[in-house]
Amino acid sequence: MNWEHVLLHKEEHVATVTLNRPEKMNAFGGLMRQEIVEVLEDVASDADVRVVVITGAGKAFCTGGDINEFASGTVQALSKKVPSERHAMCRAVLAINTMEKPVIASVNGVAAGGGCNLALACDIRIAGDKARFGQVFVRRGVHPDWGGIYFLPRLVGYSKAAELIFSGEVINADEAFRIGLVNKVVPQEELAGATHEMATRIALNAPIPIAFAKRGLQNFQRWDLAQALDYESYVLEVVMKSEDIVEGFGAFLEKREPKFKGK
Repeated sequence: MNWEHVLLHKEEHVATVTLNRPEKMNAFGGLMRQEIVEVLEDVASDADVRVVVITGAGKAFCTGGDINEFASGTVQALSKKVPSERHAMCRAVLAINTMEKPVIASVNGVAAGGGCNLALACDIRIAGDKARFGQVFVRRGVHPDWGGIYFLPRLVGYSKAAELIFSGEVINADEAFRIGLVNKVVPQEELAGATHEMATRIALNAPIPIAFAKRGLQNFQRWDLAQALDYESYVLEVVMKSEDIVEGFGAFLEKREPKFKGK
């Protein structure tokens, strides 16, 4: 399937989703939000895909909503347009959150507004050293979307999240790493390679325990220790019946790399 503003490439169990409006800094425009949903649902249902990467074409990751597109409409027109876009936005965030596959944001440039929060919705973030992150909503008279008020405080703590959202400050990649917003910062020219290396390394591992681990990690603030232990016990019972655990132990004893099938 072809989409106008989103590219999809699958190779070695890794699906790379590229936001493709480089002339607009990959701002969400037209049917782009709906296309993102369709692409995410495609990779979520593809049994051959084990890791998903989201990145941007050109010099930006994503600058959020297309300001020119919004500015060209009347208040009445915008009020009719927002519900459908909000629905697509929510579906996209939930698709990332609920798919049983790690999702990596490869942040190749500016990630502002909804674009920043799209990156935050991912499980892991790798940033090029030219990346910038900004919760710029209040500077435009808008409230954060794309799950920002959910993900940001979980990553950086309440006070820092409040500072970033209330001020609309744009921070660089090193500061983003310092406060825990991103996992890793690499030289810009090494970003694609570093992202590919991490994605393929994850894709080589057993997908069933990774899927369960993703779900468990998402509950770390809700569960107490006893609940976490119960969940781990349940998951161990499931994976002990899988073909992959036989392959994993067999490969270790035979001193070779395992070949997992997700079964």
